[in-house]
This record gives sequence, C-alpha cells and structure tokens, in this order.
Amino acid sequence: MEVDYIIVGQGLCGSFLSYYLMQAGKKILVIDESKPFTASKVASGVINPVTGRRIVRTWMIETLQPFALSAYTALGNELGCTLISQRNILDFHPTPQMMLAFAERIPEETEYLRQVAEPSVFDPFFQFYFGIGEINPCYLVDISTLIDRWRAVLLQQNSIWETRFEQDALQLNKEANGGISYNGVKATKIIFCDGCDGAASPFFQLLPYARNKGEAIIASIPDLPRQHVYKQGINLVPWKENLWWIGSTYDWNFTDLLPSAAFHQKVTTQLKLWLKLPFQIEDHIASERPANMERRPFVGFHPQFPSVGLLNGMGTKGCTLAPYFANQLAEYLTQGTPLLPQADVQRFSKILSRGAIPNHLQ
Repeated sequence: MEVDYIIVGQGLCGSFLSYYLMQAGKKILVIDESKPFTASKVASGVINPVTGRRIVRTWMIETLQPFALSAYTALGNELGCTLISQRNILDFHPTPQMMLAFAERIPEETEYLRQVAEPSVFDPFFQFYFGIGEINPCYLVDISTLIDRWRAVLLQQNSIWETRFEQDALQLNKEANGGISYNGVKATKIIFCDGCDGAASPFFQLLPYARNKGEAIIASIPDLPRQHVYKQGINLVPWKENLWWIGSTYDWNFTDLLPSAAFHQKVTTQLKLWLKLPFQIEDHIASERPANMERRPFVGFHPQFPSVGLLNGMGTKGCTLAPYFANQLAEYLTQGTPLLPQADVQRFSKILSRGAIPNHLQ
C-alpha cells in the first residue's frame, strides 16, 4: 500500500491536516488509537480573542480568528452540520478592581471589549455586584462532532487505522527525502499530530514541551440561557447534549491525570455562590494539554530527518491555532509555501540536531 502522507493522531490538528491534504488530492493514512480523554475531546471549544488578567489580544488573533471561523464553517458544510457558532463571553467582574481594570481597557481595545448595557437582565440567573463586561466576538466550536464525523469520513474512505502507533515499526529510507514505511505502508512523509505523546517522541522530545493538566466539570443547568459563555473565576460553556462545561485548571505540577477532589470542591462552592439556579454535576474530567514553554505551535520537519514532520504544541488555544497551521503545513507540502518562522520547528534545529538517533533507525 502506498500513500502520500501518514498522519499520527486525529485530534484537531490531525483532522484538519488530513482534511486539507485530501482537498489537495493527496492520499493519506491516519493512525489513531481512540481514547476517551484526549485534550481535543475534553476541551471547551472556546475561541477567545483576548487573554490574561491584562485582557490583551492573543497572538495573531486578527488573522487566526477569521480563518478559524471560515475553516470550521467550510468543514461543517462538508460534514452536513454546524461546527461553530458565536458565543460571546460575559465577564462577571468579581471585584471592584477587576471592574475598573476592564473599563480601563475598553478605550484601548474597542474591537473586542465593551460593557453590558443592561446587566440587570442577568439578575434572575446570577449573583453579582460589580457589573459585566463583554468580549465580542467569541466563538464556540463543537469539537466532539467534528472529530466523530470526520473520523466517519476517514473510515468510509479506508483512510484511518484505529490502532496505536508503534514507533519500532517505522522505517526511514536512508537517502535524502527517501520517504518512510510503516507496517507495509509506504509514504513520502509522516507527520505527528499526536498531542501530549509528542513529548516522548524519539524525534521531538527535546522540544520545550510544558506538561499541563486541565480539569473540567460537566453539569446540568437546565434554566441557564445558552447564548453566551459566562465567566467569573471559572467559565461556564454550553456543551453537548444540553450540558455545561465548567473549568478549567492549569496545573503545571501534577502527579497524575485523575480528576481531583480539590477542583470538584472549588467548582461546587463557586456555583453555589454565583448561580441562582439549581444545578447537577454529571461528570468530572481531566486531561493533559500539548502545551509548550514558548506558547507557539510546533510546525514543520525535523532537521536530521526531513521525512518526519510535526504539527503540535497548540496548548490551550488549539481551537484557534489548529485550522490555520494545519492549512499552512498542507500548503507547504503541496505548494512549497513557506511556514511562518515563529511556528516553524526549524527554529529549534540546533537543539533537535543534538538528539540521539532512535536505535531501530541507525
């Protein structure tokens, strides 16, 4: 069997990369062992143009957000479903200081920030004292539907193996750009879109990955309007099956990927203080994010192994970053279009060149 490209992983990165390459007429094979709690599957799906306590624009948002809106809309049309919808964030200020900080940013950031004109509309639902700011536009992506429906397309076209990738089965041809083979399949290149597994890759483990655990509560809040994302210390995000995704944590020093009692208690306490509505906690999920210290994606090909590529390191902004950089990598492969230098993995060429060659490839 021969294909143009093998893609390892079918999260957001692997889904969009395979989509764009197939659009370009390329034959691909995705290798993905389905797991219930990958970063893509448990993410909230929010695209937020600002970040942090200082409420500053996220990197490249002027380019990334409109591209993401177009990309999710186009893929949704192809799959016969709606994958993205506008859900602006309502920021319930927890203190007078936070209220003033938001108000001071509005004249400097008129494109995305404004005050809610009639906050009393939300009195029946929330307990709050210091007003509400609005972040607009924000979007919500239905990641679960995207991954499931695109997987069905890949299955229908015999373009996915639902199995664990075995590193020892990978063989690289010795000559430059000589391609690869994997369990009887030949390809010109292999691209790893394997999320957190990338930190243990024999090719890319020297990259500055930063292990990061996130937790979220899934709750039923039947009477809460679903037109917005609500924020006050925690985020309340409309999720699938009329449930709410509530989170999240950013734990940099964790010993396991299990849901913690401390986070469960924190969310429960916050909801009781903030919500005026009854709620029922239905689930508690946790996963590791494919984050990195630079907070810039890893895109491109290994300096020593030009047949081995990477699309990873999206961190907490995966919904925003994945479509754009998957398209960039697809255009690089099919048209020779240069990769964005700030994302190109060649910026780590000296570090990667010091890595040991995997034993089975020597």
